[in-house]
Amino acid sequence: MIHPVLLCGGSGTRLWPLSRKSYPKQFAPLIGPQSLFQASARRLSGPGFAAPVVVTGSDFRFIVTEQLLELGIDPGLILIEPEGRNTAPAVLAAALCLAKIDPQALMLVAPSDHVVPDPAAFRAAVETGRAAAEAGRIVTFGIRPTHAETGYGWLELDAAAPVAADGPQPLRRFVEKPDAPRAAAMLASGCHLWNAGIFLFSVQTILEAFGRHAADLLPPARAAVEAARVDLGFLRLAPAAWAQIPAVSVDVAVMEQADNLSVVPYGAGWSDLGGWDAVWREMGPDTAGVAVSGKATALDCQDSLLRSEAEGVALVGIGLRNIIAVAMPDAVLVVDKSRAQDVKLAVAALKAQGAKQAETFPRDHRPWGWFETLVLGERFQVKRIVVHPGAALSLQSHVHRAEHWIVVAGTAKVTVDDKVQLVTENQSVYVPLGAVHRMENPGRVPMVLIEVQTGIYLGEDDIIRYADVYARETVPAT
Repeated sequence: MIHPVLLCGGSGTRLWPLSRKSYPKQFAPLIGPQSLFQASARRLSGPGFAAPVVVTGSDFRFIVTEQLLELGIDPGLILIEPEGRNTAPAVLAAALCLAKIDPQALMLVAPSDHVVPDPAAFRAAVETGRAAAEAGRIVTFGIRPTHAETGYGWLELDAAAPVAADGPQPLRRFVEKPDAPRAAAMLASGCHLWNAGIFLFSVQTILEAFGRHAADLLPPARAAVEAARVDLGFLRLAPAAWAQIPAVSVDVAVMEQADNLSVVPYGAGWSDLGGWDAVWREMGPDTAGVAVSGKATALDCQDSLLRSEAEGVALVGIGLRNIIAVAMPDAVLVVDKSRAQDVKLAVAALKAQGAKQAETFPRDHRPWGWFETLVLGERFQVKRIVVHPGAALSLQSHVHRAEHWIVVAGTAKVTVDDKVQLVTENQSVYVPLGAVHRMENPGRVPMVLIEVQTGIYLGEDDIIRYADVYARETVPAT
């Protein structure tokens, strides 16, 4: 049985404005109706695969479970990192946890934000590497290159190893992201592959490798796992111990030093969607090189990508050449396709300006559903709130604002101080400033309401929680 380990803690700034710190690219439907995370989980499920181990941050824990359950996949073990420490600590923590369950287990470590168009071919490649992993090898998967890519790390095969082979081949070394001339030379050499960052090994093999090459990571990682606490269906790694672990990639900590490495060449299609130019390629441009998504229209355009990610925004391009245009409700990106890798500079510039669009997604996902701001004024705010069937917001009050709720779909069970009532479509309820209140969805369909807030301060931190089914921090009720 292979245990998939899905890493999903990255921020994906090169795909701004769709990918942001509060809702990174792995959870977005960039290619097709499913998110990249969902596609990764489905690709590594079924016969021969155990329930996935997911390593993520606290802000994404409920998104992970919600998206897995949408696919009918058992969430399995979900490890919560107190803070991002790069991939080596994440892999090590997963290995230490699996060692308690099955010390002989095979781990397949994969980022959750990659596109693999042929899942069956990828599973077949994994199977070709199984015997080597069971024999104590660290198996990685190298992508047969199609062009001189400078945005990826590369893998150099042994001179006698054929790139066209299907089975595990000897790996000479890892190569950092090259400049253009070096990338062209490696492409021409015929003995280099792209580094996909996907690994297959046994728990015992990787723990021995950490002990040999990155022993300083083991004591704090063990302490973080041993002192971890169960929180609902999640396992929270101990923050104090976790903070002592060096932030380092698994490539640097282990792989670049290990002498038991093999690589399985893979050529059935792959992309890490490291920029909007990669998204353009994966979307399958038409004969004019144009790809569109959502309410986007291209007139006399060439080699361009137009995406509207906002329900009420029509994006129209006329006479565009080599342009990427992405429209969101709160931000629009327009960039020359050749500068796609520089989108992260826009994020840095917006952060320097203090603009919330730099990191905050317009739709705020919560364990009970999501909300988005429709209108924000000096002393009022209008939101759309969607509550999942059976879900409930916390029992709470506000110091600085009152609220008016209008149900537009479904039925809400509303508590305001000592009064509990059902509020159906086209009905409303007023929540005075300071009132202790709660909203629940007792039905079987999503409940949608419009919330109008009024007050001198409308920030999300103006919440006093008295009880919460999702174990978020509360204060004693008075």
